[in-house]
Amino acid sequence: MGPLKGFRIIELVGIGPGPFCGMMLADMGAEVISIERAQSGGMKIKDIAMRGRRSVALDLKTPEGVETLLKLCEKADAIFEGFRPGVAEKLGVGPKDCLARNPKLVYGRITGWGQDGPLAKTAGHDINYIALSGALHAIGRKGGKPIAPLNLVGDFGGGAMMLAFGIVCGLLEAQKSGKGQVIDSSMVDGSAALMTMFFTLRGYGMFTEERGAGLLDGGAHFYDTYETADEKYIAIGAIEPQFYLQLLEKTGLDKHSLLQEPGNQMNKSQWEDYKETLAELFKTKTRDQWCELLEGTDACFAPVLSIWEAPDHPHNQARGTYTEVEGVLQPSPTPRFSRTEATISHGPRSTGEDTGAVLAEWGVLAPASA
Repeated sequence: MGPLKGFRIIELVGIGPGPFCGMMLADMGAEVISIERAQSGGMKIKDIAMRGRRSVALDLKTPEGVETLLKLCEKADAIFEGFRPGVAEKLGVGPKDCLARNPKLVYGRITGWGQDGPLAKTAGHDINYIALSGALHAIGRKGGKPIAPLNLVGDFGGGAMMLAFGIVCGLLEAQKSGKGQVIDSSMVDGSAALMTMFFTLRGYGMFTEERGAGLLDGGAHFYDTYETADEKYIAIGAIEPQFYLQLLEKTGLDKHSLLQEPGNQMNKSQWEDYKETLAELFKTKTRDQWCELLEGTDACFAPVLSIWEAPDHPHNQARGTYTEVEGVLQPSPTPRFSRTEATISHGPRSTGEDTGAVLAEWGVLAPASA
């Protein structure tokens, strides 16, 4: 089992970052139980992020449901929720309520704006949160508008992963102090933290407000995507001089007088011209042909794969990057541990499927009305 085996964690099921956080903790061996709204109906859509934990149905709008949750908190190490600020308190399952039952409990909270501040109680989504942190402004093509990077930066990188990290930190600290605490994880804060490197560059005057004109945003000819002869794409990231030289040598561009001249790699005034040269070159072969020539070298090359193609790539297959659980293809647990291997115990459960079993195992009587 994984490194978090032995920890009991309660998830008050929401959407987006909450389930992904629960998945991360469950993949690492924690016993995570999902508290879902009692409802009729069959199996939920197979949301991969709900894998690895059992489902308990409770109606938190009833005194019986609330009391059952508080009794579960007495047996748990951590609980987390993704309600708007004040909602958990209104239900009677806020931090004060839960920590009163278990002073060692770690109480995680994930929101977009944070638990306080002028925007705390307003609605929003990933695109809004990363807009406020400065991340969205930095992403896009030269002369174009900001481009939403799916909902990877706010919901998952700045949200779920920061919450999971916070919960694990809280659990470690509670083992030393014997005291729980509240974790305020905000997607604005989290996505701002992901921008740390660019604030370093800003401090040195090396970052510009212009999109698509920098080193890592597609402005450089040696760090961009290019279309191939078969209308597919490849990614080039040859930043270091030695890797850039290998790219030029492997593609035959080492004979190009300007491209190979020392110092010209970082000559921004030439980047647009160099990009045109590379674009013309990469259109002369198919993606597979470029893979044959460049993959496995130090030219910092990779094919741009779709999520339908990625699981079949030989490198991903060799490492088991993707796996199948109950007939559903999905990413494998990560990171990997040499001794306490992370595993997926099972796929998502139907709502309330495990209510009786979990309450019995945790020594909590079933409520009269769940």
